Amino acid sequence: MDSVAIFWLQILVSLGVFSLVTVWYVWPRLTKLPLNSVLTPLAWVQVFRYVGMTLLVKGFVDPRLNHHDLVITAYGDLVAATLFLASILALRINWRGAIPLVWVANTWGVVDLLNAVRSAIESTLPDYHLASFWWVYVLFAPMVIVSHIAIYIALCKSRTWKQVTVPDQVTDSEKVTVSG
Repeated sequence: MDSVAIFWLQILVSLGVFSLVTVWYVWPRLTKLPLNSVLTPLAWVQVFRYVGMTLLVKGFVDPRLNHHDLVITAYGDLVAATLFLASILALRINWRGAIPLVWVANTWGVVDLLNAVRSAIESTLPDYHLASFWWVYVLFAPMVIVSHIAIYIALCKSRTWKQVTVPDQVTDSEKVTVSG
């Protein structure tokens, strides 16, 4: 199997693993939370996209890679990370523009990701020396994709999502008494 096949196989397997973890373990817990509390951990995954700036470190990746594509990918990731960090802060303070900001951040992130995938395909990226940045593509990028999908699902269901930001009150009928 050549490096291109291994690269895309690893991405697909990681995508499958992160999808299963999300569906089986993460999503069931998130659905019990208010929307802002759901979006916050999903956005944290995106904040680490600043790691994409490593593509611009001289000598780290193959110098034969298209520098223009590396710059667009690196700065696109940095903007996405910044937008998501701003989104988290907005969600935490319950700013009324927080949800629209998450829409903007997620859309920017997806467009940037699609551009990076286009660039990887056009350049046959796995044929170049990527050093440890290989792991960003095959491990972190699939996690980013799953996070984007989960964010869109939560945003699309936002009108019906639990909007309470404090724990629900326990009614008298739900109280449990302990007898000694």
